[in-house]
Amino acid sequence: MLGKKKAAPAAKSAAGTSESKAIDPLRNLGVQEDEDVKRMLQGSSMIKVRSPRWQKRRTLKLMGDGVTIWCQSHKTSSWAKEQQSFSVMEVECVREGCQSETLRQMIGSVPERRCLTVVFKGPRKSLNLLCQSQEEAHHWARGIRTLQERVDNMTQKEKLDHWIHSFLSRADQNQDDKMSYDEVQTLLQMINIDLSDQYARSLFQKCDQSADGRLDHGEIEVFCRELLRRPELDTVFTRYSANGCVLSTVDLRDFLKDQGEDASLIHAQSLILSYELNEWAQKNQFMTRNGFTMYMLSKENCVFNPEHARVYQDMKRPLAHYFISSSHNTYLTKDQLTGDSSTEPYIRALNHGCRCVELDCWDGDKGEPVLYHGHTLTSKVPFVKVIETINDYAFKASPYPLILSLENHCSVEQQTVMARHLRSILGDKLLTEPLDGLDPHNLPSPEDLKGKILVKGKKDGAAQKPSPSSSDLSSSDEEATGRKPEEKPGVSKLSPELSQLVVYTRSVPFKGFEQAAKSPATNMSSFSESEALRHAKDSGTYFVRHNSHQLSRVYPSGQRLQSSNYNPQEMWNAGCQIVALNFQTHGEQMDLNEGRFLQNSQCGYTLKPPFMCEPDTTFNPENVGGGIGHAPVLLSVQVISAQQLPKPEWDKPTSIVDPQVWVEIHGVAIDNDKKKTHHVDNNGFNPRWDCTFNFTIHVPDLALIRFMVEDHDYTSSNDFLGQYTLPFTSLRTGYRHVRLLKMDGSRLSPSSLFIHLNVTQCQSSPSKSSTRSPVKSSAKKP
Repeated sequence: MLGKKKAAPAAKSAAGTSESKAIDPLRNLGVQEDEDVKRMLQGSSMIKVRSPRWQKRRTLKLMGDGVTIWCQSHKTSSWAKEQQSFSVMEVECVREGCQSETLRQMIGSVPERRCLTVVFKGPRKSLNLLCQSQEEAHHWARGIRTLQERVDNMTQKEKLDHWIHSFLSRADQNQDDKMSYDEVQTLLQMINIDLSDQYARSLFQKCDQSADGRLDHGEIEVFCRELLRRPELDTVFTRYSANGCVLSTVDLRDFLKDQGEDASLIHAQSLILSYELNEWAQKNQFMTRNGFTMYMLSKENCVFNPEHARVYQDMKRPLAHYFISSSHNTYLTKDQLTGDSSTEPYIRALNHGCRCVELDCWDGDKGEPVLYHGHTLTSKVPFVKVIETINDYAFKASPYPLILSLENHCSVEQQTVMARHLRSILGDKLLTEPLDGLDPHNLPSPEDLKGKILVKGKKDGAAQKPSPSSSDLSSSDEEATGRKPEEKPGVSKLSPELSQLVVYTRSVPFKGFEQAAKSPATNMSSFSESEALRHAKDSGTYFVRHNSHQLSRVYPSGQRLQSSNYNPQEMWNAGCQIVALNFQTHGEQMDLNEGRFLQNSQCGYTLKPPFMCEPDTTFNPENVGGGIGHAPVLLSVQVISAQQLPKPEWDKPTSIVDPQVWVEIHGVAIDNDKKKTHHVDNNGFNPRWDCTFNFTIHVPDLALIRFMVEDHDYTSSNDFLGQYTLPFTSLRTGYRHVRLLKMDGSRLSPSSLFIHLNVTQCQSSPSKSSTRSPVKSSAKKP
């Protein structure tokens, strides 16, 4: 419920007096009595730290919406004002103590227990803070984590109510808990909808029952219900309702059957009990329009198959049979030439399920190795601090093995120091010997290696100098010279202590598919993106066979100085497992990566299709007009509507977006396709398209589906608004909501698309699909 709080304590509300405004959203979150949150609402004076010499006092305070934290600043630019606040949902983690590079420089000069660092999900710089007391630091660290957890657990309806309330309180300019017509106009601009003055005024007058020119608590609620009404959901409801008023269990079962879901009587009854709020309807086993809307807005109707949100794949296959989420030059925060090196990108990558991180190791001062991008102006971070960070975060998001890809430029002496740090810090997590009972020349499974950290690098006996045709070359050396070096002086001299830590991931030069086929599965090679693409196009079948036996790592071209990314799909099509991307650079390529690893509990390991795991496979990603892996289906996508789309951050407050939607297929070359809707003028609140697109997908087991929404512009490039990417095999058919994500992959709540999906098998399929495709839907369309 929205509007001013009533006297009755049970009334749900979200605005009102200054007291209720501070309490109501917190009650919605269930944290009104939380001591940490209470302290955050009061505000705290802290020292913001950028360097030992730059320290300024700031006041941090939790705002009344329960999710926005305001940081006082005297800067006046629009960008600076935008940086004055942040949402708790933009926070990757809160690190207590001197954990950041900045605070680490100040150890001994500041009380460590009073320090904390707020690490953000996107490119925003971390916020280093010195609190007035250890207790205050604990309050803020715990409070942010508590609020994050509660927001995560809110239903879509609760998020929608919370979203509209935050705008209501901002639009109520004189804070009198009533809305004048001018304030309503301000609200409409804020929520991204351009209603005609005639319609807006008629809606205002319809809700203004008291006829005093101002909407009070109850009238505001009516106004918001009218705004949030979903006529397209009403249409679906009416099509399935036998009497046009309610859904009986028979009606609901017909709907569920067309959705491709459990259409049993028990399931239909359980949905009525869960989502129907009307007691009479619930008692008589009916679902009203409101109950149906609640159900359709719930997580049960997301486009992503909830069964794939857990670890549902076989995790006992050899490592080479999985795609593995992988990061390139993980330590960098920005570009490859002048960007900062930090431990924080490791936190972000590991928290997002990354299972292979890169460490570019060089000799440092005082005998301690460092990480940085060699021969460039990037800053340096101590190797020991990176390993400590990895130890803390390695298995927070996934229990499956983590690979440390060492790019080793260190002297033998400092390699020995590296080995000592790895052993002492990682302890039992570090794999130092082959697993008992398994053939040491074959790759174990992710299940076998659960909770283990593997070192990828050169090993004694395989440390010969690479030939010019070798693929196991340093990406940093290539970037520094602009070409592949013929030799890598110093790297052929290995520390025995470091060499001993390489067990199942031994780096070797690639000297052709024939020779690789004769070598142990524990050997692996690295390929630049251009070399991997050449193999995929010229020798596709042989590359797929190679990748059924050994691991392959692909890294970005040395020419990508701004940390741009290549298309990972082309590498997955050839079966390459470790497709390393610059995680700090958001965009389509990282969207595909996150979509690929969205399934299987986002654990960072996704099982490849069976036809890519057979040693004598004939699959060729460049030619899939038939044969193994070819299982064509027809995908029909109806883009119906969108809800609560955002404005680009740099838009004027009075501007309204003109949204259009792209539906994209990313897979083998023959499947790549994309289609777009028309744009809707001046409506980001509830635009309607009703556009239907048809796609033929020949190799569905490799395909990803990407929905992308942008703001159409006649005079300049379109602005990105949100996207969502998922594997074709994780699609659910029928009427579904697509929960959009921001550019950095975080949630864009409550923004969504409403779509209808249908999948049919093409008539002449020469081979069976190796993975269960989405269930066919025959739902009635609105």
